[in-house]
This record gives sequence, structure tokens and C-alpha cells, in this order.
Amino acid sequence: MEFLYEYGLFFAKTLTFVIAIAVIVAIIMGAAVKPKAKKGEITIDDLSEQLDDLKQSFIENTLSKKELKAHQKQQKAEAKKQQNDEPKSRLYVIDFNGSVDAHEVESLREEITAILTIADKEKDRVLVRLESGGGVVHGYGLAASQLQRLRNAGIHLTVAIDKVAASGGYMMACVANEIVAAPFAIVGSIGVIAQIPNFNKILKKNDVDFEQITAGEYKRTLTIFGENTDKGREKFKEEVEQTHGLFKTFVSEQRPSLDIDTVATGEHWFATQAFDKGLVDKIDTSDDILLSQAKERQIYKVKYRIKKNLSDKLAVGLSSGVSKAGVSLMSRFKGLNP
Repeated sequence: MEFLYEYGLFFAKTLTFVIAIAVIVAIIMGAAVKPKAKKGEITIDDLSEQLDDLKQSFIENTLSKKELKAHQKQQKAEAKKQQNDEPKSRLYVIDFNGSVDAHEVESLREEITAILTIADKEKDRVLVRLESGGGVVHGYGLAASQLQRLRNAGIHLTVAIDKVAASGGYMMACVANEIVAAPFAIVGSIGVIAQIPNFNKILKKNDVDFEQITAGEYKRTLTIFGENTDKGREKFKEEVEQTHGLFKTFVSEQRPSLDIDTVATGEHWFATQAFDKGLVDKIDTSDDILLSQAKERQIYKVKYRIKKNLSDKLAVGLSSGVSKAGVSLMSRFKGLNP
């Protein structure tokens, strides 16, 4: 028993040494190779095929042999008929789960560009499954502009809100030809918020001076460490109001039937309430949209993915290897303990 314990310790030390050497080599190789900008690729998932597989699996497990045979016969007849039919129009699906800084717009722009290269504006449609509580103005402004590219190309755009599309999220949603929301989805929040802490009193209490030099009267209106002035606060509030005005104008242009002064108070509502106010067009889920569209359209999910380079894959592999080795050793030692 003692021999096995000593062997386990020796094995652990040896494995740790080998992993450490591998990590050092990987770091040296990574430093020697000039880093290149990461490139991505568009991936296409056939959602129609996935739905068909789901349906087929359910049928095979619920129908009797006689019913299944009749169903398969009907399927063959329908397949033969479809061979002579015109190709189905397409529905392209994009998922956008937005963060505060809206960095996901980098993938969104690639996905929309890919769709625009092939979509038929007379037949095809786009569905964006949107989830976002909003964030930075410039980020969501660009995201909304990306969706506007589809509208400008004459492609019908539907935005589905299953959970939340508020503030910048609604800025994106309002671009669509049609907004569909689940009953308890959160919608609205057409407003602007800006907040900043100030530590000037703490600095003064501890006899710490803070100096800030600017060129231009309003280069810095409010500051974190300096002493804010009423004039600076007024200018900052004016800028927030201007941003809110631009937001209201944008929403009004996209949805002219809205009573913008009623809905642009910064409040949010559940979708059933938002429907009554004209913020959404239909109460439904994205799942039901896909099921209804699958009958007449071929559905594809479009996703832009960043390719991982060799160093990324190596880092993931080493991390995984260390984790597995640790688990293995822990289990061995646990078995060796008396």
C-alpha cells in the first residue's frame, strides 16, 4: 500500500513537470509568432431539417405499425409531388443576445452581410430572435443600423422578443416590419440614463489634491474625482436630454402610429400591455413563428463564429488536460488512502 502511495506521488510530480514544460513551450511559441487578427466564418444550421427530425422521431415512437406504414406512404407521395414544385422561399434566423457594450454587433454585421448576398427580397424573410436590456447608445445605434440594412434592401424583417427588448434592445426591435413578443416579455424603456460616482469629498477628507486640465469649456462636464459644478451638471443633463430626443425621433420614424410622448417615459411594460400601446404587433413566441413558417419556408439559422487559432486550441487542450489529470489523481489518492 505504501509503495502505491509513493508511486502516486512520483507520478503526480512527473505529470506536473511535463505540463509545466508544455505550458512554457506554448508561451514561447505564442510570443514568437506574430499575432494575427482573428477571422471568423458563417455557419448555417438547417432548422427545417431539425424540426422534421423531431417530428419523425415523435411519430415513430407514438404511432402503431399500421399507422406508421400509412404515414410513410403518405410521405412518399408528398415527396414525389414536391419534386415538381418550385423551391421553397427561405427564412433566415439570427440570434442576438445583447450585452451592455453591444459587442455582439460585430457578429451581427457579418451575419446580415451574408444574408444580403443571397436573399431574395421578393420571397425570403429574416427573423431576429432578440434579447437585450439595452446598453451603450453608440453600440445599439449601430446594431439598429445593421437591421435597417435589411429594411433598406426590401427584405421583410420580423423581430421576436421572448424575454426582453428594452432601451437599446427596443431601439433595435422597432426597425422591424413586425414585432412579435411573448406575453410576459419586457418591452419598452424608451429613455436614457447616465450616472457617475464622485469621490471628491473622500479625497478632500484625506488631503488628496486632484488636478484635471482640459481644452474646451465642456470637454468634461462631470468628473469622478474633481468637484462638480452646477454648470457642468446642467450641461450633462442637456446632453442626456438630447440623446433621449434622438431616441424618441428614431422610434417615431420607425413606428409613426405610436403616441411617442406616452411611451417614451423610460417605463417598461409586459408584452400584453405593450401590445395595447402599439409597441408590439403580435403576442406570440419565436417557437410558434418557426413552426408556422416551416410549412411554407425552408428555415436556416445564420451564425458568425470566430475561428480559433493554434495557440487558442493549445491553451484549451492544456487546460482540459490539467483538469482531467487533477481529477484522475484525486480519485487515485482517494482510493489509496487507508
